[in-house]
Amino acid sequence: MIRIRTLAFLTLLALASPAQALKLIVWDRELQTKLGYGETSGGRMTVQLVQDYSGPVVALFSREEDEKARSLYPSLQSRYDGTLKAGQLTLDVQNTPVTLAKFLSGLKLNLVLQPVGQVFILPGLRSVTDPILNRTDPGGR
Repeated sequence: MIRIRTLAFLTLLALASPAQALKLIVWDRELQTKLGYGETSGGRMTVQLVQDYSGPVVALFSREEDEKARSLYPSLQSRYDGTLKAGQLTLDVQNTPVTLAKFLSGLKLNLVLQPVGQVFILPGLRSVTDPILNRTDPGGR
């Protein structure tokens, strides 16, 4: 189910966004809460990550078609599992935890962090703690 969501999300991202550069979106494991965003410009990636979240995450990368055609970032996968703790993102790369800065340096990119204080929630998605979802009345009243 998560692979289908990821594929659908990446497809929408590719169709909806104009050609820019390598992008990163960090989500919680359920792909309901956006916890960070990043985009490259020149030889750096500027990333905004929430500071008040600790837990497992999914990091999704997307490349432009011309980046793929020029074989930029050939080892880059579109999805990495990881952990976000107090604004520090660590990715699981071949079963080894790697900080985002170290990961990006392997792609010849410098990391520029811009902290964000709040969690971004997509409209229409509810968290498990939402009182509407926890009701015992099947009619949702």
